Amino acid sequence: MIEEIKQETNTHNQKAIGALDDAFNKIRTGRANPAILDNVMVDYYGTMTPVKQVANVVIEDNRTLSVVPWEQNMVPAIEKAIMKSDLGLNPATAGNNIRIAMPMLTEETRKDMIKVARAEAEKARVSVRNGRRDANSSIKELVKEKEMSEDEGKRSEEEIQKLTNAAIAEIDKHLQEKEAELMKV
Repeated sequence: MIEEIKQETNTHNQKAIGALDDAFNKIRTGRANPAILDNVMVDYYGTMTPVKQVANVVIEDNRTLSVVPWEQNMVPAIEKAIMKSDLGLNPATAGNNIRIAMPMLTEETRKDMIKVARAEAEKARVSVRNGRRDANSSIKELVKEKEMSEDEGKRSEEEIQKLTNAAIAEIDKHLQEKEAELMKV
C-alpha cells in the first residue's frame, strides 16, 4: 500500500515538473523557440485551433521562427492571431512563409520575465507540497485504521518528505537554468 502512495506522489511530482517546463517554454527569451506559439489559436474554418495544427513551425535561425501554413488561405489568419497574442511578436509575411523575428529583451523585460519564471516555479513547489500533504493524509488514514503501525507510518512520511525534497530541488535547478538563460545577452 505504501509503495502505491509513494508511486502516486512521485508521479504527481513529475507532472508538476513537466508543467513547470511547459510554462518555462512559453516565457520568451531572446532566442527562437517554437513552443512560444503553443497557446496561439487561429480560426480554422470556424474552429479555434492551435497554430501548430495548421502550420509547420520551425526555427529558421537563432532569433527567427518560420511558420509555413499547410493551406495558402491560412496565412492572414495566422498572422493576425500572432499579432493579437500578448507575446509582443510582429510577424512578417513573404508569400506562403511567415517569419517571426524575436526582439531583443531589455534589462527591464528580462527582470519581468524572471519574476514570471519565479512565480511559475512557486506554483510547481506548491503543487509538490500538496502532493506530499495528500500522501501524508493517506498514510495517517492507514495508521488510524490499524493497517499500518505508527513506526511504519513515520518511516513512510519521511520517505514522502525525501521525494518532496528531491522534487523541489529539481524545480529550483530548472528555475536557475531559466534565470541564467534569461539573463544571457
